[in-house]
Amino acid sequence: MRYQTQFLLSAMDAAQFPTSTTPEIAFLGRSNVGKSSLLNALVGEKAAKVSSTPGRTRAINFFALGEEGSAGRHKLVFADLPGYGYAKISKSISAGWPAFIEPYLALREQLKLCICLVDSNIPAQESDLQLIEWLRHAGRNFAVVGTKVDKQSGNERTRNLATLKRALGIDELIFLSSKTGYGLKDLWKRIEDAAEIGVA
Repeated sequence: MRYQTQFLLSAMDAAQFPTSTTPEIAFLGRSNVGKSSLLNALVGEKAAKVSSTPGRTRAINFFALGEEGSAGRHKLVFADLPGYGYAKISKSISAGWPAFIEPYLALREQLKLCICLVDSNIPAQESDLQLIEWLRHAGRNFAVVGTKVDKQSGNERTRNLATLKRALGIDELIFLSSKTGYGLKDLWKRIEDAAEIGVA
């Protein structure tokens, strides 16, 4: 696609986070929302492993994105965070996360945008609301993306978009399909604007 992707590392402790100052984009969502499929659709290759068992990711996986022929110079880093809410929803969104997740989201200077994924085929979940409120409280820049829209007709898409925006208390929501590519261009623009980089 427009970037070459390289797996950097898996971090299970803040001391293991990448030391570069490259802008980072974090991807968050419930464990069965299609996060790995979206990451692969964005970069045009199988960078993130799609598991048949949701909730397998326990570390933050970092992927470096650079232009072709850039000799290792990275323009972006994608951070794939562990999914939440697959087993049992707790009262606090961070209760089921490993201890290093909250410091990453709250303190990471390189983090320019959090992509919050929600399933566009089901009503807004309490865990999604909790995540959005947590990010607002932390003062983080975030975008909400509704996944799996290929399963809907045009009328269903319009209706579900309005319903989710209202339920989540947001003005903007990007509907997207990893299978068809619908919405990918809009999400790329949001990512590149947040990272303050031009289109590659």
